[in-house]
Amino acid sequence: MKKKFFLGIDQGTTGVTAILFDKDFTAVARGYAEIAQYYPQAGWVEHDLQNLRDAMLAAVGEVMTAAAAAPDAVLAVGLDHEGESVALWHAETGLPLAPAIVWQDRRTAARAEALARTHGDFFRARTALTPDSYFSATKLEWLLQNVAGATALAREGKLRAGNMDAWLLYCLTGGKAHKTDASTASRTMLYNIETGAWDEEICALLGIDKAILPEVGDSIRPFGVTDPDAFLGIKAPIFAMLNDQQAALLGQGCIRPGMMKTTYGTGCFMLMNTGDTPVRSKNGLVTTVAWQLDGKRTYALDGGVYIAGAAVSWLRDGLGIITTAKECGPLAASLADNGGVYFVPAFAGLAAPHWDAAATGTLIGLTGGTTRAHIVRATEEAIAYQVTDVAHAMARDADVPLTCLRCDGGAVHDKFLMQFQSDILALPLEIPVCADATALGVAFAAAVGAGYAKWEQAEGLFTAKSRYAPTNMTADERTALLAGWHRAVERAKGWHT
Repeated sequence: MKKKFFLGIDQGTTGVTAILFDKDFTAVARGYAEIAQYYPQAGWVEHDLQNLRDAMLAAVGEVMTAAAAAPDAVLAVGLDHEGESVALWHAETGLPLAPAIVWQDRRTAARAEALARTHGDFFRARTALTPDSYFSATKLEWLLQNVAGATALAREGKLRAGNMDAWLLYCLTGGKAHKTDASTASRTMLYNIETGAWDEEICALLGIDKAILPEVGDSIRPFGVTDPDAFLGIKAPIFAMLNDQQAALLGQGCIRPGMMKTTYGTGCFMLMNTGDTPVRSKNGLVTTVAWQLDGKRTYALDGGVYIAGAAVSWLRDGLGIITTAKECGPLAASLADNGGVYFVPAFAGLAAPHWDAAATGTLIGLTGGTTRAHIVRATEEAIAYQVTDVAHAMARDADVPLTCLRCDGGAVHDKFLMQFQSDILALPLEIPVCADATALGVAFAAAVGAGYAKWEQAEGLFTAKSRYAPTNMTADERTALLAGWHRAVERAKGWHT
């Protein structure tokens, strides 16, 4: 009897990962393809939508080949994506009208700041979000105002808009489906978090016709069937779509209130399950939908760090002081301390809990004795400091003590970073056997939708491969390091005018 699999497709900012899981949710094979990012102007970040689609096909093709899986071996497909990035395409031809605007893009920062001043309370009441160019709404408004022909196509009913999940679903189904889920919709600043629908007044305020937006609903439901002509000969039901960080929350087994995880990727994102009640943050965090099942929403607190792994990429591609990310941990560990050097990687401004779009990257504390190892260590430490700031804000908002942090993503293989993270946070870390928790979570969700698994089994998805305990730092050392970090952050703020 041929083996059957669940396919998890994880579309991240810099690449697409495709993993086949067996019926015990053990990863059988993995495929990966990079996505090109474009920087046409300062503060602009774009994807080529056809390149993104091709990367998805390449990753899936690789994993199917690696597993020697026939097209009919896929039982169900789950899709997660990078979040707030947004695109426009022609409903009939499927051709993109413009590059996608990536979540890191800051071209609409001034517009978002103006909305925060004039309508901040209105947006917070409806969406639980403070206007920021991080979210999709002002990106979509910009596209509609600046892409030739978009308005005319909208009038003719031939325009489609959505986040990357909607675009990839369109591609997977051969143009037959235009849908999204509540977790993604809650990242757009267009979605009413109480009613579970696109907000009429907000859409009108921004000049967005709701008809171009995808149908929003449950995270687990029949989203469509893959078109074999468009998807490598595979004809399989798509039963789950999630925002990537919510998929990772599920993949880490965090289905009960109070459970939390951090994903270390291009950015770094911490989520805490808060149950069936949205917690309105007083400490600069984002209130979001974790998932929606049978019309019932589960909420989470979200702290997003824009630049984490992307800072390591900058060391490699921008400065050329490393050749691979694997060099960072040993270089950082070669020093007894950071030598007073701090790096604030605010390449796209600062996100939670600071929310300063005018902040910029800052490297401070340099002396004649500063070496590349100091800069690498400062970069490693900066990732951990940012996570610590978010974790402390989360503990204050949720009013619960933090007891453990589950971590996934590529950086969990960096032993120096993980140990420093545990030390500076004064908290144990747990690293799962499956570091690809995002793909695991969405594949599991698809299995639930297809009737092969039950939701309650999600807690069993997490198995710790390794643990880190805070053993290498005194309370005084921790306080001093964090004080230096916060001094550096203050100097990074408000630089752009």
